[in-house]
Amino acid sequence: MSPRQLRARCQSCGRKVPNYEITRYGSAENGYRELCTRCINTEIAESDGLEGFEHADFAPVKLTDCDGRTHTFHFRTRLFGPGVALDAFELRDGYPGGYQFQIIGEPDDDLMVLLGKLLERIRRSLAIKHLRKGDLGWQIADNVVRGKITSDLDEEERMPLLIIDGRDVTWHEFGRMLMTFEGWQFKLDIRDKSEEV
Repeated sequence: MSPRQLRARCQSCGRKVPNYEITRYGSAENGYRELCTRCINTEIAESDGLEGFEHADFAPVKLTDCDGRTHTFHFRTRLFGPGVALDAFELRDGYPGGYQFQIIGEPDDDLMVLLGKLLERIRRSLAIKHLRKGDLGWQIADNVVRGKITSDLDEEERMPLLIIDGRDVTWHEFGRMLMTFEGWQFKLDIRDKSEEV
């Protein structure tokens, strides 16, 4: 465990888990509790009659990108009624950041099979670099950029923060990168985070 990984106690099972595993769960009528992902999955499975669902905790996995840099991915399994989401993410200051991936399956799917599919998706993504360091700083490598849109909490206005190649890229930095293509056309294709792009 990283020294910066903050932990919290689940109000149902009493286990201390990383903060990113805790969710405020409940309703205004019945109140809210701070529960770990395992306990939330158990409650959802019981309320939806999913007798065969078993929560899975996967150990972190280290994978190497095409530049030889090692990335440690943590996993979270979340049941949401009609499906199950398996998230993979790096940690930044104890919270999901950097490279982040998700795959969706059915509640009765074998979670090990979903994990295998997710790891293959991660490997394909790590094999491609969209940014390269040039004379003008970071630049778009091959006219195609894939990444994730988040928000830049350091900005007073609500501005996008992009995660490209596992790196935080501000809206201003990305705009500067685009200026090398002034006069060109572009296509912006936005997809759900569970889809492969």
